[in-house]
Amino acid sequence: MTADETPVPVVHVLQLDVLVDYHQTYLVDEGCSAGWIDGASSHPVGIVQVAEGTALLTVGLQWGRMGFTVAVADQDPRADFDGYEDIVEISYESPSGRVFLEEWGGGTTHALPPLPAGPGTYRLRYHARGMDEESWDEIDEHYLLQIWPQPQSDPAVLKSTSRLFEYWLSSERSR
Repeated sequence: MTADETPVPVVHVLQLDVLVDYHQTYLVDEGCSAGWIDGASSHPVGIVQVAEGTALLTVGLQWGRMGFTVAVADQDPRADFDGYEDIVEISYESPSGRVFLEEWGGGTTHALPPLPAGPGTYRLRYHARGMDEESWDEIDEHYLLQIWPQPQSDPAVLKSTSRLFEYWLSSERSR
């Protein structure tokens, strides 16, 4: 590789079918518990709230099954601006370096690949598509969660187009 070339990220991708309830699912570090992050969230960005070892991920669907893609990378895998309507970023602290996507209420726990830098600070980039289109016959709602090592940095809203995302963002701002 020459000095002009950008290294290609190593990315482990999982496609999951996740059961959500109360518009929620969780990213949970090994040894931590999922649950309401009332008042303890740091840097809320509407559809994601974090506390050490836990992230509450908000979805549009009140309850049911939906597609989730999780990508664990060794460096920034870049946002998918064309494929998603809403995109946010937030820092996340992993005490163990091992995380799970946990369904609401202690449901199924989906093991994710080990975090590449072990315990430490990571960036979560959460993409949402179809939050406004809750339909019981055909749901085109999908989420992409990207995780990679990065020092603590300010939360960011990278793209915002859906009404439901704006609702959650306004709810966080009013707290």
